[in-house]
Amino acid sequence: MYLPDSVVAGRVGVPVLTGMTTTGDDSRVTPAAHAVDLGKTYGAASAAVRALDGISVAFSRGRFTAVMGPSGSGKSTLMHCMAGLDRPTSGHSFIGGRDIGSLDDAGLTRLRRDSIGFVFQSFNLVPTLTAAENITLPADLAGRKVDRAWLAYLLDQLGIGERLAHRPSELSGGQQQRVACARALVNKPELIFADEPTGNLDSNASAGLLDFLRRSVTELGQSIVMVTHDPRSAAYADRVVFLSDGTVAGEIDHPTADSVLERMRTLGA
Repeated sequence: MYLPDSVVAGRVGVPVLTGMTTTGDDSRVTPAAHAVDLGKTYGAASAAVRALDGISVAFSRGRFTAVMGPSGSGKSTLMHCMAGLDRPTSGHSFIGGRDIGSLDDAGLTRLRRDSIGFVFQSFNLVPTLTAAENITLPADLAGRKVDRAWLAYLLDQLGIGERLAHRPSELSGGQQQRVACARALVNKPELIFADEPTGNLDSNASAGLLDFLRRSVTELGQSIVMVTHDPRSAAYADRVVFLSDGTVAGEIDHPTADSVLERMRTLGA
């Protein structure tokens, strides 16, 4: 498998994205993201809803972690607070070693632009831009030149090189989501947050997308946190963290669809 020189770094035989930190002792590596006693309450007084109830969790670098739980368990709220898309009511959230609660709005914008990639269920592509323009948008907004070797690699792996002149309305759902993946990775972020990325895709498109995410972790050392309700999607991950009523309710390493489904049954999902 071809890897541009710009994405090869770190230990021999273990290609990683430029800027990521690796070491032979995983315990010495700062997590890609972690939360400490994270709380989020919506509303007040008798109408208050505690969406996150003191969650502490860490997401390792170079691993694919799925977050699952029943509807209303706090999955998306956790992702939004840890990614700086929403402010928690209490506790702390870190990207690498940076406490994002200490950042002002401009600092959060820079963090999301430079260090985090997002893939959403609804794609969130700009309808008036072509696929190529959507992909390079984060770099354009940051005033950066796109690494052409890295971009060519992404386009080849995602199979969208022939669709770059098309606007989102001219692309299938699977193609739109692959464009969104390329956009998420174009700036070589430290971490990818994916919120139900296969929710609007058919089974074939879902499998293709999940296979690409899996390979981006295994072959490039990317760090991914994916919120999903689907045990088959979670089985692509290295680890599954389960939430229930705004708290961590357990986890599974090396998940299978059956092991995830069984654990979800115990949570009443």
